[in-house]
Formats: sequence, structure tokens, C-alpha cells
Amino acid sequence: MKSIYSYISIISVALTSAGCSDGVPMVNLGIDNVYSVYRMRTLRLHPEYPGESYVWSMPDAHGRDSVVCTQRDYYFCAPKAGDYEVTLRIASPTDPVEHSVLIKVWNEDVAYSRYISEVLEYRPAPGQFINELPKYEPGDTEKDMCRKVLECIGGKNDILVSLGNYGGYVTFAFDHTVVNVPGQYDFRIDGNSFYSASNPNPDATNPGGSAEPGIVMVSVDCNGNGIPDDPWYELAGSEYANPATRHNYSVTYHRPSPDHQPVRKDGNITDAEYIRYEGNDGVSGYVERNVYHSQDYWPGWISDDVMSFSGTLLPRNGVDESHQGSYYVLYCFPWGYVDNHPNNAGDLSCFKIDWAVDAFGRPVHLEGVDFIRVYTGVNQQCGWLGETSTEISRAEDLHVPDGTVPLPDV
Repeated sequence: MKSIYSYISIISVALTSAGCSDGVPMVNLGIDNVYSVYRMRTLRLHPEYPGESYVWSMPDAHGRDSVVCTQRDYYFCAPKAGDYEVTLRIASPTDPVEHSVLIKVWNEDVAYSRYISEVLEYRPAPGQFINELPKYEPGDTEKDMCRKVLECIGGKNDILVSLGNYGGYVTFAFDHTVVNVPGQYDFRIDGNSFYSASNPNPDATNPGGSAEPGIVMVSVDCNGNGIPDDPWYELAGSEYANPATRHNYSVTYHRPSPDHQPVRKDGNITDAEYIRYEGNDGVSGYVERNVYHSQDYWPGWISDDVMSFSGTLLPRNGVDESHQGSYYVLYCFPWGYVDNHPNNAGDLSCFKIDWAVDAFGRPVHLEGVDFIRVYTGVNQQCGWLGETSTEISRAEDLHVPDGTVPLPDV
């Protein structure tokens, strides 16, 4: 992802603080009067002047002053070109400050792509499609695998990538900041979920079939280094407040030892004790190996013998409706997850940045996001179907037109 900081260099600005008289030192605010930035690019405004509180505001659609941020740093991002005026008020018992900033937003020189442009991380958990979707070749590094994932889900490509059992994830970015447009879906992510043609349970009310829900996380490139090492926020889907959902869950997987002996369970499960895992809830189990996938389920490019993942654990959604292990239905959650409903099911594969919450479940307002992460949100084995593993095929920024659009002269 290209650097999100496209503004002119910051020069400390000397301003007279409110109420100051002659002979009082000037305030070193550390913010310019004017900035320039491309649309759909994040601009970080960081005041050097210490205060008790910080309030950033902008005129709303009716021209009224509206608060947009109450943190020290404000990350501005605009979907359209134009001039924007931002006012900063710093509360201080001795020297309160009010300062206005003009931000000139330009159209980009080259039209942005609607689709994924970079895969920054691919760290799947063990699973039956790992090393196959995409194909691992001996000697491949994580960088090689990220390139292969990009070849699958970048641009208009829609080749499935598997994230494995609970916690396995992929992190990607667009060639711009995905802007939060209030009241609208901001991006979509496709998977391979489908509804079952029939269900042995005639009383089932929820749609189901093959729903392997993945949780979405978003992040802002706060430090501007193009690396996803900044705070992450979960997009709270329909099950976030479900009492059966576990927050702050973590799981550790152990690579089978070289002398491991398979434990056959039935005709379909060739090793019921293949890859052991332990959860911080005291529950342990195994990722089972089945007859349909004989390759190594442990990611071939990861040399560690132990892998750990953490996040939110969704309730199990798989039910053996045959009661004989022959017909599992993976029921869909109402909304807010990847690979949870078919891609053609309206907006059910779409997401709003306004769903973001912090680690304590508190809503967080983000002007836009630079990184998106998807991880498998369920930890369950469904007999011959194997583990529930989220798959994704591509993603789109819903605020960027599909195709090249002529841009006005700047």
C-alpha cells in the first residue's frame, strides 16, 4: 500500500494562546494552517501543544459546527475533492487554544482501483485446504505465499483462499484508504458460502448450508509506515453481543511429532487426533484429518511447531441434522461476517466501518481504514466435512466505481 501521508511537510506554527498578553511566550502548536492531500488518503493531524482535552470539529451538511474527534490525533479522510475547514480546540486551565486548518483535497492523478492491491499477511491456521488454496511449493516463504494469495484475490480475480481452522487470517489493503461513508456499506468481501438445497430438519427457520463465518478487523495506518502494526478494531456483527460468543479467546495449535501415529475414527476420518489445540477456556481438541485431503494441514512455510491465535470466538453453527453424521448444516448468522451468506444474497456480504468497536466493545468512529483483516471465527469439527474454515475470494471498495472514470483537471 502506498504511503497514506500525502500532505505537505509539517512546520511548527507559532500562535497566540487565548487570553495571553504581551510578554507571554507563543504557543508551539505543531500544526500548519493549510494542508494538501489526495482524496481517500489519510492525513494525520497531531498537535504538539499539551492540553487537558482536544476537540476537532467541522461544518456539517447544514453548515453547523459538528464534532468529528475528541482524541489528540485526528485522522482526516475525505471521499471527495474540495476545501475542508477543521477547527481544533485545546482545553487548558491557563492557555486554551483554538486553531483552524484548511485542508485542500485533490483528486488522485490515477484512478483508484475498486479491488485489493496488496496482501500484507497470510497466516492460516491448520486445515484441510491449507497448502492447497493457494498451492504451497517447497521453499516458499510467507512473502511468496502472500504473492500467491494476491494472485488469487487481487484485482478482479476470485480464486478461493482458505484461512484454516479458528484464528487463521489474511490481511490486505487497497491502493487508497477505504472511506467511512455514514449510512452506507463501505466494502464487501466474497466467500463460497451457499444455502443447502434441502434440510432434514423441517423445523429449521434460519438459512443454512455451508456458512463458515469469518470475523472482520480494520485498522488505520497511524504511523504511516505501510505496515499493519497499528491498533485493530473488530467490526461487530450480529453475534458480537450473543452470550454464547467468547471475547478474548485464544487457541494454540501443536504440530504433530514426526513419530505421530494416526488414530482412525471411521471411514472418513483418517486421523481423529491429528493436530492438537488448546483454548484458554480450558477446552482442547483436534483438527482432524479426513480421507479427502491427504496433504500436510500445517502451513508448509511456517517452521514453528506451535501457532497461537486470539480474538472473538463465535458460537458453533454446525448441526448434524441427520443425527448419523451424514448431513451437517452450517447455519448462517444474520449479518456481519465473511463467507456467511452466498455472494448473491444482497448486502449480506457487505460491511460498514461504523460497526467498529475497540477491545472493550466500545464503538469507535473511524474516518477510513487502511488495512482489513479476516479470520476464521468458529472452532468446530463437522465430521466428514472437516473443520469450519473461512474462505475468501476477493474484496471491493464500494465507494470506487468499477472501471476507469475520467477525472477532472486539478
